[in-house]
Amino acid sequence: MTDKKANAMWGGRFSQSPAEIMQEINASVGFDKALAPQDIRASKAHAAMLADAGIINKADAEEILKGLDAIATQIADGSFEFSRALEDVHMNVESRLKDAIGTPAGRLHTARSRNDQVATDFRLWVRDAIDTFDAGLLALQRALIAKAAAHAGTVMPGFTHLQPAQPVTFGHHLLAYVEMFARDRGRFSDARKRLNESPLGSAALAGTSFPIDRHQTAEALGFDRPMANSLDGVSDRDFALETLSAATICAVHLSRLAEEIVIWMTPQFGFIRLSDKFTTGSSIMPQKRNPDAAELARAKVGRVAGAFQGLVMVMKGLPLAYSKDMQEDKEQTFDALASLRLAIAAMTGMAEDMEPNADVMRAAAGRGYSTATDLADWLVRELKLPFREAHHVTGSIVKVAEDQGLDLENLPLEAMQKVEPRITKAVFSVLSVENSVKSRVSYGGTAPQNVAKMAEAWSKRLEKDAKTG
Repeated sequence: MTDKKANAMWGGRFSQSPAEIMQEINASVGFDKALAPQDIRASKAHAAMLADAGIINKADAEEILKGLDAIATQIADGSFEFSRALEDVHMNVESRLKDAIGTPAGRLHTARSRNDQVATDFRLWVRDAIDTFDAGLLALQRALIAKAAAHAGTVMPGFTHLQPAQPVTFGHHLLAYVEMFARDRGRFSDARKRLNESPLGSAALAGTSFPIDRHQTAEALGFDRPMANSLDGVSDRDFALETLSAATICAVHLSRLAEEIVIWMTPQFGFIRLSDKFTTGSSIMPQKRNPDAAELARAKVGRVAGAFQGLVMVMKGLPLAYSKDMQEDKEQTFDALASLRLAIAAMTGMAEDMEPNADVMRAAAGRGYSTATDLADWLVRELKLPFREAHHVTGSIVKVAEDQGLDLENLPLEAMQKVEPRITKAVFSVLSVENSVKSRVSYGGTAPQNVAKMAEAWSKRLEKDAKTG
């Protein structure tokens, strides 16, 4: 006996309904309903093109467009009920359209397939997601720049191997992340440019015999052009892979900053404070202030990177053109990009909220003989020592200071002169952490004047980006 309810969209090829387990593994509407706005946009563009090409009549096209607008309203207000029996978002929309307007609804699917339909919808969704990332990263950069400008001269230790290396400024440290997030925005922008071609009209895999105008639908949907090969049009998921790759790198940058916030918040460091807005307490230890927002942002990279690798495994070895494997492209992409969007917003909030403990940072910057390189440079510059010899002399002086339990700037001149007699009291001009950072005036260096100028330059650049974007 034919199950007409379950097979209404399949036509006459099947006489029995799918097995229950088949319905369970096959249905995607539980997650691909997220594509509903994009599906309706693409269907409206397709219907308008069909009418303009004379493939369907204008009256039917008008009914289809009105019906799709009504469905869009229902989806937006939450009154649309999706049915698992209809498998996916496309069949759900088409079925509702048929209930609403009758026979004309059946003309909408002329000259297209679910293969090019889903490829188009997914591209539109990913493109929309990229646009939200650019706006989110722009807001994060602005928050970091504002904090950097306010703390262009706030001294902190710079680390290598998480050991004190040389003094830097807090503003300089934050601007490093501004640079990273700029590259992330560039990667998303590049991905957007490459994905901005329309698969619509590729049909199942070979194109169509109807006289469609693929350039019209591409333009209507904001694509630069239609994809040039119908096989590629329905089977390509490079756009999702490239976006997930960019998202993974971005998530790594967020995770690195989050890790530093976690470290800086510990009593052992005490470099920054976060307010109650971005910290939580303990159920048993009343003294705790935990940087949970940073920890969760740090963890999101696992979900994002996992989605990228998961989609790589789905696509690896798939023959052209479409295979049902590709249904697994969306759920993990939706989750990964939603996770990234949340992490960006959380990091923006923390960047705005955090305040440095300047005295603690300054004291830490002077520990570990962090101005030793300044001493070596002074020996090269003033005594004309070869750098390797200056390096050796400086190491010997550091050992003397360490044995006496003194910082370099507090070590008596006589103690230094026992190692290198030609050292004069002028050496003390380079041994304080403040003078160390002031001396780093090379382009890209940590000198406060450099940081202030760079923060201002970035502010102007982002203002220009916002106007031209």
